[in-house]
Amino acid sequence: MAAMLANLVRPIRTPDFTRNKLSPTPSRTNFRCLASGKSGERSYTLTLLPGDGIGPEVVAVAKEVLSLTGSLEGIKFHFIEMPVGGSALDAVGVPLPDETLNTAKNSDAVLLGAIGGYKWDKNEKHLKPETGLLQLRDGLGVYANIRPAVVLPQLVDASTLKKEVAERVNLVIVRELTGGIYFGKPRGFGTNDNNEDIGFNTEKYSASEIDRIGRVGFEVARKRNGKLCSVDKANVLEASMLWRQRITMLASEYPDVELSHMYVDNAAMQLIRDPKQFDTIVTNNIFGDILSDEASMLTGSIGMLPSASIGESGPGLFEPIHGSAPDIAGQDKANPLATVLSAAMLLKYGLGEESAAKRIETAVIETLNRGFRTGDIFSSGTTLVGCKRMGEEVLKCVDSLMPASVTI
Repeated sequence: MAAMLANLVRPIRTPDFTRNKLSPTPSRTNFRCLASGKSGERSYTLTLLPGDGIGPEVVAVAKEVLSLTGSLEGIKFHFIEMPVGGSALDAVGVPLPDETLNTAKNSDAVLLGAIGGYKWDKNEKHLKPETGLLQLRDGLGVYANIRPAVVLPQLVDASTLKKEVAERVNLVIVRELTGGIYFGKPRGFGTNDNNEDIGFNTEKYSASEIDRIGRVGFEVARKRNGKLCSVDKANVLEASMLWRQRITMLASEYPDVELSHMYVDNAAMQLIRDPKQFDTIVTNNIFGDILSDEASMLTGSIGMLPSASIGESGPGLFEPIHGSAPDIAGQDKANPLATVLSAAMLLKYGLGEESAAKRIETAVIETLNRGFRTGDIFSSGTTLVGCKRMGEEVLKCVDSLMPASVTI
């Protein structure tokens, strides 16, 4: 997956906005364009946030893979594990302790496992594990989430779609991460004119928020096949009307990118009907949350897909897109490959260590080629293994294989 994304993103310009004009100025992203062929030992501090449910299991595997890869590539990692989500609530009473956020901000990159679980479902909103994740994203300033959905030839039969629909699917969803209905105000509870209880949230976007995520979408599309689909609900939502207006205005800066628009309900249908029509999708926070999970199932399992969340500076946040899966937590059933591939994205985009990232990507592909599968991707003729065994098989391949160019 990370190899497929090698040329997706180049430095992104953040605009200096006036009310009706786009006036881009250079800006820095945390996708560090570092020179290849590094020599000598490099040292990095990584914040690990295992979180809840299967998070500690999959992060433990990724940590071992990073450690071995580092020893083979001349990289020294200093890992700092911190609580977040439900584990932080149990430990100190809040879902994102100040110490956790400060540690993350001061590190070179952050690897997150998963957050949430039934245990905390009845908590008040400010004491829910998911609130800690939103606060983490906001605190790190990571506003763009890049989620690939690629159907690997080895796993095409694991998709619930017909083979002819699923094979060769290769798309990326660029999701706005720090705005929209999850953060908009006013929000809360109240009563209506009939004295009924109501809950309300506000879908709100500024021009600058739309333009900066729009530029990420255009830049990603430019590095792929030059097709960008902007997903909104501009037929009924004012926030989406502004979204479409701003994305359309941006298109003049990218004449080499073919822009289209699609309403979110149609996009959800088209992802199942004909997913190969999509190359790059850019959309808001809530639509991206839903569509990226839907797109993940095209690949056969949500347990295979990594993601990268980036901002204009500071450490990036790298995490599998799956949840905490409390039903299988502690049973050695989790698929760690999404987290391992997130570690590869961390190396490539967070640290600029492309050789190390390729070593991990190659190891994952070779492990699949050798027929090892966790339960979520198991099929007849393959070998069913648990989380720990899958990690051990990846480690064997990391140790034995030379880096190679692969497409995940």
